[in-house]
Amino acid sequence: MTQPTTFTCEKHPATGKRGMVATNHPLASAAGAEMLAAGGNAVDAAIAAFFTLTVVEPMMVGVLGGGMAHIRLADGRHIVIDGQSMAPRATGPTTYTPDPTAPPGTMDTIGRKNAVGPTSVATPGNLMGWTEALARFGTFPLADVMEPAIRHASRGFRVTPYLSECVTDCAADMAMDPEISKLYLPGGTPIAPGTRLVTGDYAETLRSIVREGPGILYQGSLGRHYADHMAASGGHIRMEDLTGYATITREALRGTYRGHEIVGPPPPSSGPLHIIQMLNILEGYDIGALGFGTPETVHLLAEVLKIAFADRAAATADPAFVKVPVEKLLSKDYAADRRARMTDQAQAWTAEVEPGELSSHTTHLTIADGMDNVVASTQTINSLFGARYIVPGTGMIPNNYMFVFDPRPGRASSVQPGKRVTSSMSPVIVLRDGKPKYALGLPGGLRIFPSVMQALSNLIDHGMTVQQAVEAPRVWTQGHALEMELGFGEAMFAALRARGHDVATVGNVAGGMSAIDFHADGTLEGAACWRADGTPIAIGGGLARAGVRFRPEATRT
Repeated sequence: MTQPTTFTCEKHPATGKRGMVATNHPLASAAGAEMLAAGGNAVDAAIAAFFTLTVVEPMMVGVLGGGMAHIRLADGRHIVIDGQSMAPRATGPTTYTPDPTAPPGTMDTIGRKNAVGPTSVATPGNLMGWTEALARFGTFPLADVMEPAIRHASRGFRVTPYLSECVTDCAADMAMDPEISKLYLPGGTPIAPGTRLVTGDYAETLRSIVREGPGILYQGSLGRHYADHMAASGGHIRMEDLTGYATITREALRGTYRGHEIVGPPPPSSGPLHIIQMLNILEGYDIGALGFGTPETVHLLAEVLKIAFADRAAATADPAFVKVPVEKLLSKDYAADRRARMTDQAQAWTAEVEPGELSSHTTHLTIADGMDNVVASTQTINSLFGARYIVPGTGMIPNNYMFVFDPRPGRASSVQPGKRVTSSMSPVIVLRDGKPKYALGLPGGLRIFPSVMQALSNLIDHGMTVQQAVEAPRVWTQGHALEMELGFGEAMFAALRARGHDVATVGNVAGGMSAIDFHADGTLEGAACWRADGTPIAIGGGLARAGVRFRPEATRT
């Protein structure tokens, strides 16, 4: 296997044997580590970290978002809790008018009605999904795991440069709402790094959830307040959308790549399905011998990405509404057929699957507790700061998940009442000989599953360390421009253009990846990359040896 020589890692991994928490903010990682240090398990740590992320990484995740939790229990079972958002009952295929001037592959609509404000919001699932995971598989009460989040919301925390930059990116939209502006645009300018940010309204909302549980949103006073605000501001969500929401426990999807088993959520999460599809195609090449970051390898990555995106657009959606051709997409024979038509030049690819009839902006955490429980979970409010407003008096930032649906009728992912969004979330756990070897994931919208696929190839084909794998330069395309991170260099850009690729250089592809490598001796190695504030925190040491106690008299002279 080859070792990478074209880039230098900016961060350092953490190692320990009693637990590992890797999230995209140090305070969230600390919240999870606090649960593990107190004797909790990986699920306790994950839920504590997520609630804390809603405070310290508010641009990425919130209780009014949606997501997928992938839990591997110590007994070997894989549990997928689908807490994805759903289209409100008042929406349908013609709710939005597509923007005829929008670039290819985008979901833009006239007036941005599906992107900003109350009309862009889908029925939330995060709060129910998190509390359900804790009740089923955690060991701590809700009050304990929410305490760090309440502490940081009420006492305040220091704004990072990353959070400040995200505010700058969204400032024009956020300025339209007085509630979100007074927190993140004080004096009309983006909040400065180092500022102590206190979110008192949100702290009280979190306290109310502790007192009354998730029912306060789905059946109670918080939900009624939310529905009333929606009705008054032109949004689509009504109380019946909240009372009718339920999570779904799904069977994990499985595939293989060079002796490793890839396990992750099934549709409506498209990520693992198309990761396995792409790896099946790549399996026919000696990627390790071709080398990391070579024109030959990057060309192959670009072509399999285009194939996957063509098939995803045609046939991957909520399986309650569309019969997704999972078996064909996972087929090694189908991969071989696609591979046989690949050449050393870029080409356009169309879908060769179709749906049957029925009878990026996100956050991710990766946690292991040292007791063989693992959580890889991706949650989001979709775009940076979601719908870019705050529900008055609550501190809650709603999602803008309606932007994920295709605004054109007759597509696999067109808007339909009660339909779950099709996401690219890819909280993946990789097994070797039936035991966890890697767990990883990241935020980044449509760039999530291509980035996870590349990280898996980095680990399996190129023999990278987990830190190298998450930080390595990435590429992305869905059939138009080939986005390449600057770390590849000018020579690579020229080589890919010579093969017919429309190369566009970008600062980063997708967001901060976190990952854990499970070493054979029981050591957990956690890593987070330079693209976000990711911080792995390891639990080492342990309790005193049995029978040992301090004897003051032994120190006398």
